[in-house]
Amino acid sequence: MVFNDTFNLAISAFRANKLRSILTLLGIIIGVMTIIAMQSLITGLRKSINEQVSFLGNSVFSVQKWPAVQMGPRDEKYRNRKNITYEDALAVRERVTAAKSVGAEIWNWGYEIRYKDRKTLPNVPIAGVTPEFLENNGMEIAEGRFITTEDVEFNAPVTVLGADVVDKLFPLEDPIGKDIKLMGKRLEVVGVFAKKGSVFGQSQDNRLAIPFMQFVKLFGKERSVDISVQAATPELLETAIDQTIGVMRTQRKVPPGKENDFEIESNDTVTGFFDNLTKYVRIVAIAIASISLLVAGVGIMNIMLVSVTERTREIGIRKSVGAKRSDILWQFLIEAVVLSEVGGIIGILLGLGIGKMVDAFTPVPAAVPIWTVFLGLIFCSFVGLIFGVYPAMKAARMDPIVALRYE
Repeated sequence: MVFNDTFNLAISAFRANKLRSILTLLGIIIGVMTIIAMQSLITGLRKSINEQVSFLGNSVFSVQKWPAVQMGPRDEKYRNRKNITYEDALAVRERVTAAKSVGAEIWNWGYEIRYKDRKTLPNVPIAGVTPEFLENNGMEIAEGRFITTEDVEFNAPVTVLGADVVDKLFPLEDPIGKDIKLMGKRLEVVGVFAKKGSVFGQSQDNRLAIPFMQFVKLFGKERSVDISVQAATPELLETAIDQTIGVMRTQRKVPPGKENDFEIESNDTVTGFFDNLTKYVRIVAIAIASISLLVAGVGIMNIMLVSVTERTREIGIRKSVGAKRSDILWQFLIEAVVLSEVGGIIGILLGLGIGKMVDAFTPVPAAVPIWTVFLGLIFCSFVGLIFGVYPAMKAARMDPIVALRYE
């Protein structure tokens, strides 16, 4: 019997018992759907994270008191660390020879900005920065200029606004040269950041930068400073990190043999944390899918055994007119594989649908890697083959005389 005939017989058998077949395939549908949906979400998230941190390039890292990514409450170990100071940043700038630029930045969150009768929501982050902030953070100026070394040294009352702040306070006029108010302090707008968009629904344009010393004057210096370091070349990144660690340990008097009391963060740190976290998500998804596929395989074996029993006379007639054992074997094996693949296709479509819905209605992106689709179909084929072998062999070994007498 040619393959097309066998395939058509398999489809006919499926159509003849639609409800029974669908119920049997629920395990495969759930298993494949889980793998496709989870993998699409994980891939989309990783792609988004890579895009958001890629602007730093492969030669920038930062020194922080706290880890860049933390799960759960802040650990007492980090809370008890000394704050990183502006003097630490100056020491790194002076002594790290592999660095191209070293900047200091300090942050405070949740402030209202005013201009005449307009005001923002009280949710604007304020950054006290040095001139290196712009390049080290992959940012650009759309209008005006950025904060200069002189602004920092002479405590100039100037500011650079994010695009969202400009849209709120200056919808119909040029903000450059205008004075805004922050905590009652007048600050002259000298520049506007180029738009950066959102990360997971959080706008990167709702911010305001002022000179580092102006920040200290307004908010005090009892906060930990973040130090951003750009290596002279990507090849010197590790050298710059090693030199920075040495300077920081000396500055903070960390005894030999004790771990660092600060964090070194880079693109690899963030993506590495994400990969480590999603590794366990993948394991759980694979475990769920494996159990579902196992249950589905048992269901396929069961339905194929029932099918063999119901079609005993058909098998006897086919053998009596010349069908070989191999013809019968392949007929039922192909039926099992087709049954399994139908479940796989439904599971893939549902998984893709879940990914698309999450992408459309939430800030979480989704991207389906093509290899997962092919992997899902291959697994379904294996399930159909493995669990269809016994029923197919049972059908192939039937005595045609006995089969013809079956009622």
